[in-house]
Amino acid sequence: MTVNITSIKTASDGVWQGDNPFDYAFPLLIVQTALVLAVSRSLAFLFKPLRQPKVIAEIVGGILLGPSALGRNQEYMHRIFPRWSLPILESVATIGLLFFLFLVGLELDLSSIRRSGKRAFAIAAAGISLPFILGIGVAFVLRKTIDGADKVGYAEYFVFMGVALSITAFPVLARILAELKLLTTRVGETAMAAAAFNDIVAWILLALAVALAGKGEDGGPHKSPLISVWVLLSGVAFVIFMMVVIRPAMNWVAHRSSPEHDTVDEAYICLTLATVMVSGFITDLIGIHAIFGAFIFGLTIPKGDFAEKLIERIEDFVSGLLLPLYFASSGLKTDVTKISGGKAWGLLAMVITAACSGKIFGTFIVAVMCMIPVRESLTLGLLMNTKGLVELIVLNIGKEKKVLNDEVFAILVLMALFTTFITTPTVMAVYKPARNNGGTRSTCSRKKDELRVLACVHGPGNISSLINLIESTRSVNKTRLKLYIMHLVELTERTSSIVMVQRVRRNGLPFVSRFNNRARAFHERVAVAFRAYAQMGQVVVRTTTAISALPTMHEDICHVAKEKRVPMVILPFHKRWIKTDGSYLIENAGHGWRGVNQRVLNNAPCSVAVLVDRGLGGESQQNLGPAITTQKACVMFFGGPDDRECLELGGRMVEHPAVNVTVLRFVEDNRTEQDGVGLKPALSKGREKYTFSTAINHPEKERERDEKAMDEFTRRWEGLVGYKEEKGTDVVESILGIGKSGEYDLIVVGKARCPTAMVARLADRQAEHAELGPVGDLLASSNHGIVSSVLVIQQHEKVESEEAEASALVVRQNEEAANEV
Repeated sequence: MTVNITSIKTASDGVWQGDNPFDYAFPLLIVQTALVLAVSRSLAFLFKPLRQPKVIAEIVGGILLGPSALGRNQEYMHRIFPRWSLPILESVATIGLLFFLFLVGLELDLSSIRRSGKRAFAIAAAGISLPFILGIGVAFVLRKTIDGADKVGYAEYFVFMGVALSITAFPVLARILAELKLLTTRVGETAMAAAAFNDIVAWILLALAVALAGKGEDGGPHKSPLISVWVLLSGVAFVIFMMVVIRPAMNWVAHRSSPEHDTVDEAYICLTLATVMVSGFITDLIGIHAIFGAFIFGLTIPKGDFAEKLIERIEDFVSGLLLPLYFASSGLKTDVTKISGGKAWGLLAMVITAACSGKIFGTFIVAVMCMIPVRESLTLGLLMNTKGLVELIVLNIGKEKKVLNDEVFAILVLMALFTTFITTPTVMAVYKPARNNGGTRSTCSRKKDELRVLACVHGPGNISSLINLIESTRSVNKTRLKLYIMHLVELTERTSSIVMVQRVRRNGLPFVSRFNNRARAFHERVAVAFRAYAQMGQVVVRTTTAISALPTMHEDICHVAKEKRVPMVILPFHKRWIKTDGSYLIENAGHGWRGVNQRVLNNAPCSVAVLVDRGLGGESQQNLGPAITTQKACVMFFGGPDDRECLELGGRMVEHPAVNVTVLRFVEDNRTEQDGVGLKPALSKGREKYTFSTAINHPEKERERDEKAMDEFTRRWEGLVGYKEEKGTDVVESILGIGKSGEYDLIVVGKARCPTAMVARLADRQAEHAELGPVGDLLASSNHGIVSSVLVIQQHEKVESEEAEASALVVRQNEEAANEV
């Protein structure tokens, strides 16, 4: 059915007046958008177990919606994607692409690319040149084989094919590296730097290809070569104008929007967004695609707070809503059925082989020449073979300029899909960095004259309590403190999280950020807070930023704990109590962060402490020095390895002149204690349960160890430590009374994985935070009016040795029994 586009109306009058919404532009656009988002997000969910980047789901979703699959039903195509609606859909999708390329330019740090070094430049050059040459060879074969391919001029066809085969998708590569935990390796750093070089060269080559293409087969043979020269010269003049005139102007705007000013004037935001559109119009007027103008304008904006505000304003709308429409419009142009017959599939195999071999072997050879080990060199080649959005942009422009016909376009789209899909599984098969976070446990450093601690924080709100806790656990005269502070940042599917990955550099720890402004501000606050320590010469502080997806964040924490041989990791509880006007406001970081803590507790190679912060330190503690406000700490002792670790930490606190420590021991009479000798895990009646260790089969030995530890502690710190014993059967009320009294700033308790009979009986309660153990869970509850901060400690090293000892005893008993038989 032929439709006059000028007769299409925007909105219908509704079904009650006899109008079909599918015959009107805007209702149909809503249906198309909803369908595209539903399909792409569903496929992303299905591909997630395969650790595939989101771009794979979006490309596949576009192909499924197009003539290759669902589009073979003509009724579906005529109703959902009629021909008259495609210009509208593509216009909206191109607006999304325009702003996405603006974001790419906004986030690209040219200075960091210059610092990447000659090795990355050489690898990038080889990774571009060899596949580009092979692309020219492939172009010769395709022109001779595919009908209609020879109607386009040689120059533009060769350039488009060369660019299509030589591109590396930088954002997709960053996502894959993050998923595979390779960002902290030399392979990851080199791949990121080389891909950044590749990205810049790809845009230059694409601009050249567009300038040469003109009107493709319609205007190619009759077009004067001078037109391409004028297009290129005009493009160069545009870039110079943007860098010389617009860049200083944007520097002024960014300065006006700096943190010194309370708010960002909306006029600046609107002006910037309007300039994106104007820049796109100018490059389209010149004869280069509109996306180049947006990209170049993004480069002119200085990296800082203003750039981050722009990203926050438009990123989700562009990447989450508009960009999937671009993949859908690409899919509607992709007809896999055009690849029919053995010859066509043979051409597809040839294109894939040329693309993979050129990129992999070109990168591999140069990497080996740069003295990179063979396995790492091969991994680099596989990583650099990643395609993505830029590849689709090249192919769509080629089809738009009629340089690529339907069959060649479909072949190249499938090539991009295949090369990206195989990247993750092949890299996982070839390269496995030496990380062992679970299983084998390392022996942590326990030097008496040095305290090494890894402290994790979610943001600046955790700093004051962290400083106060760390300061209180060391002697100001004797102990040398080496403190590793890790800022935990969630890696999401948002573009800005990938940008944070781009701007980090390794410094003995993963993801040490030097370029991200928020991370830098965080580090500056930490540096100010520890300035007094540095002047004392007794503290070495290393601040880092760990950027990872929450399900794998614990791997980074455990890896650093193992590499730096720290005896303890301090984690912030996922809830934080903020005192306002006499009451407490609970700030909840979310269930995902609670999962991070749980996985660290299960996999850490050392002891772990979880800090439940209810204002420990306060604002007055931001600049701690030798003299601080006197604080009161209470160590609750029930017995068991975790509680003995609490005693050891309490001993460190005693050495600090401004900390008053009280040990509160809970005891039972002999009759009650004997009744509970058979220690079995007590499960909660709710959905959660406490996890107890069953490896200790001799409670008598545990009690002996407890008595010995307590005797040594009281003997060593006699006169310096308060000691109380709490007797009675109502343990819950006693614990809650201490927490609600406000007598202590900090209460230190053990997780009690190997509990005494008294603690085991507490496990009959409904568990709210089972990972803290029965006592810690009780004190961390938000329902009982607890006002003291709580530190819950899980001992690792000694529990492990005792479990091994118990296991060995069982083995010996079994052997003796077998010998007697």
